[in-house]
This record gives sequence, structure tokens and C-alpha cells, in this order.
Amino acid sequence: MPRIERLLPLLLALLPAAPSLATPAALPAVPVAQTGTATPGPDPRAHWPALDPARQRELRARYAAWRALPESERQRVRRAAADMAALPPAEREALRNRFVALDRLHRDGWRLGPQLGAHYPKLQPLLGYLPEHQRAPMLALLYQLDATQLAQLGVLSQRTPPQERDALRERLLALPPAQRADWLRQSTESR
Repeated sequence: MPRIERLLPLLLALLPAAPSLATPAALPAVPVAQTGTATPGPDPRAHWPALDPARQRELRARYAAWRALPESERQRVRRAAADMAALPPAEREALRNRFVALDRLHRDGWRLGPQLGAHYPKLQPLLGYLPEHQRAPMLALLYQLDATQLAQLGVLSQRTPPQERDALRERLLALPPAQRADWLRQSTESR
């Protein structure tokens, strides 16, 4: 699957809130002064009051998700955005339609970045009802895991009964980083 198709859900989950990802065609024309520097264009915040509160919340959530991504994940998104901008309009629209057809839960999972977004459907039982005090430490931990470890955690997440997921998260968070890979492998084999 081409890179753009793997990252499309993330792009569509974040792009409207990440102005730095906008393609030149999507930006308003900005006149260039005689000095050769661009003059400020229309202020996008001017339209903010006209948006309904639900749309404002959505855009805030997207922007917060973008800001929370590690820089390496942002770079992957920027490259994919450039690839997407180069596609013919019909192909971009077809990809957008595929994204819209996804369950909202999975669309929102892509806000966690390319790596976590790809694993989110299986991680959701573990992360879907994450207590606020565990959110930042758990996300930091997840960004440290490789694809194999994320897949193993996805298996654990699926196999762990709801009443045991809190204990699973606490155990995972308490593990020293050097022991996580072995623990994930052993836990996956024993379940």
C-alpha cells in the first residue's frame, strides 16, 4: 500500500487543524511586496466566531493532537501531505471518502500519529477509557514502542477483560523501559 494510503486517516484527522500542512493551492493568495517578502494574508481567526461550538471543539481537539505529536511523527505527516497534494483531485476525493467511511472511533485514533493510528483499533480497548492522570505517561510510553511491541500490546488489549485493563495499564506504566519488550512478549504468549 503506498505511503499516502497508510497515512491518509492521519492526514484527514489533522490537516484542517494544522495550518503548516496546508498545500499552496489551499492557501489564499498573498501579494508579495516589492521587498520580495509575503504580506500577511487574511487572518483565519476572523472566521472563528462564525463557527458553531461543536466545530470549534473539533478544531481545538485536532490542533491539540497535532501539537502533542512527536516531531518525527509530524515530519511523516508533512511528507504524506505533500504526496497527497500531488494526487489528482479525483484520487484525493476517493481517499477522503474512504476515510469518512471509517468508524469515528478509528478516525479519531489516527490523531495519535502514524504509528499509533495504525495500531489504534486493537489498542482502543486499553486506551479508550484512559484515566486523565495516565494519558500523558501512557502516550509517552506508546511512542517508545516499536511496531512489534505495539502489535503485542494490541493482542493483550483485546484479550484482557475490561475489569482487568486498569491493572494492565498500571503494570505496563510501572515497568522499566528495558523490561517492556520481554514482558510484552511473555504476556502475549501466556494469554
